[in-house]
Amino acid sequence: MLATLAGSAPGPLAAHLPTVLAATADDAAPTASTPQLVLAAVLGIAVIVALIVWAKMHPFLALVIGSGVLAVAAGTGLVEAFDDFTKGLGSTVGGVGVLIALGAIIGKLLIDSGGADRIVDTVLDKTPARRMPWAMALVAFVVGIPLFFEVGVVLLIPVVMIVARRARLSPVLVGISALAGLSALHGLVPPHPGPLLAIEALGADVGLTLGLGLLVAVPTVVLAGPVLAKVLTRWVPLDPPTSVLGSPAESASGTEPRRRPSFAVSVLVVLLPVILMLARAVVEVAGQVGTGWGGVLEFLGEPLVALLITTLVGLFAFGTAVGRTRQQLSDLVGSSFLPIAGILLIVGAGGGFKETLVGTGVGDVIASGISDANLNPLLAGWLVAVLIRVATGSATVATITAAGIMAPIAAGLDPTHAALLVLAVGAGSVFLSHVNDAGFWLVKEYFGMTVGQTFKTWSLMETTLSVVALVAVLLLGLVV
Repeated sequence: MLATLAGSAPGPLAAHLPTVLAATADDAAPTASTPQLVLAAVLGIAVIVALIVWAKMHPFLALVIGSGVLAVAAGTGLVEAFDDFTKGLGSTVGGVGVLIALGAIIGKLLIDSGGADRIVDTVLDKTPARRMPWAMALVAFVVGIPLFFEVGVVLLIPVVMIVARRARLSPVLVGISALAGLSALHGLVPPHPGPLLAIEALGADVGLTLGLGLLVAVPTVVLAGPVLAKVLTRWVPLDPPTSVLGSPAESASGTEPRRRPSFAVSVLVVLLPVILMLARAVVEVAGQVGTGWGGVLEFLGEPLVALLITTLVGLFAFGTAVGRTRQQLSDLVGSSFLPIAGILLIVGAGGGFKETLVGTGVGDVIASGISDANLNPLLAGWLVAVLIRVATGSATVATITAAGIMAPIAAGLDPTHAALLVLAVGAGSVFLSHVNDAGFWLVKEYFGMTVGQTFKTWSLMETTLSVVALVAVLLLGLVV
C-alpha cells in the first residue's frame, strides 16, 4: 500500500498508460522532437508564470501569450500558432461557460433573497458555542456549493466575525473552519469552475466526480477545518472581534429583505443540482440508463439541465415567492454576470492552453515521461497542480494547466479513476496559498492578522487541506 501511495510502484492506474499513449498518438502527433517539445512546455509554462507573478499581467492575457509561445516553440507555424488555442477556448466556454453562468445566477439569487442568511441563522441558532466551528464548517459546505470562492468568503467572513463576537471565540477557531469548507468545495466539487474545467479536459463524468468529490471533501473539511482550527487557535491567539474592516460587527451582515425564503426551501434549492447529478451517476453505475425512469434521471442529471432546472426553481423560490417583480429578477440575473466575466475568460483561455498542449503533442511526451518514471498518475496530477499553484497563486490556472498536461493519461482510464484524477488535480490546486494569491490578502485583511499570522493559519490550512484530500483520493484509488 505504502509503495503505491508513494508512487514507487506502477499501481493500478499506471498499468493503463501504454494503452493510453497508443490510443492518443493519432489525436496529437508530435510536431517536433521530444527534447524540443519538453523545452516548449517548460518555456510556455514559464512565460505564463513570469507574466502573472512578475509582470502582474491578468491570467487571461498570460495564458494567451503562453499558448502562442508554446506552439511556436513546439514547431507550429506562426500563422497557425493560435489555431489550437482558439479551438480549445471555444469548446471550453461552450461546455463549461454556460454552467458557470447558471451557477452565478443561482448564487446571486441565494444571496440577494436572504436565503443564504436564512441558512446561516437557522444553523447557528440551534448550535451551542462549543460546536460553533463545526456549525460554520457545515454552513460553508452547504452555502458554498453554488457560490464561487471569493463570493463565499465575502458572504461568510462577516458572519464569522459576528459569531465569534457573540460567542466570545477566537475568529481563527470559527473562521478557519468556514474557510476549509469553502476551499474544499472550490477545489473538489462541481459546479465550481476548477472541477468543471478539469472534468471537461480529462473527460470525466460529472456525476461520478461529484459523488467521489463529496466523499473526499467531508473528511478533508473535518480535519483541515474544526480539528486543525483548535491547534491554530493556540498558535495564533486572537481576541473576539469588535469590527469587520472598520465597521461594527453587528452591522456587517447588511440589511435584510422584507421577506426571506424558508430554511427548507433555501437548502433544497442549493442541493437540487447535487441531488440531480448524483441520481444520474447512480443510474449509470446501476446500469439502468436504458429503462424509462433511468433515461429521465439521466437527462435531469445532465449538468446543464440540472443547473438550468435549479436556476428556474431559484427564480421562483428566491424571486417571485419573496415578492420580487419580473423586472427585478431580470436585473438580478444581468448583474450576476459581471463578476464572472474574468473567470469565464480565464477558464476559456485555460481551455485554449490545454488544447495547445494536446495539439502540439506535448501532452503525450509528458505522459510518456510519467509512464517511464512509474509515477502514480494521481500523485503526478497533484504534483503538477501544486507547482503551478505555488508559482502563480491561482487555483484555476493550476487546475487548467495540470488538467491539460494530464489529459493524455486520462484518455484511457476507466470513469472512476478519471474522476479521481480530477480530484487529485483539484487537491493540488489549493496547496499553500501565499503572497501571490489574492485570497491570502483577503483573509489577512478581514481577520486583521499580520502576514506571519496569515501564513500560520490560512496558508497552513490550505496546505493541510490539499494533502489530506490527496491521501483520501489515493486511498479511494486503491479500493475502487
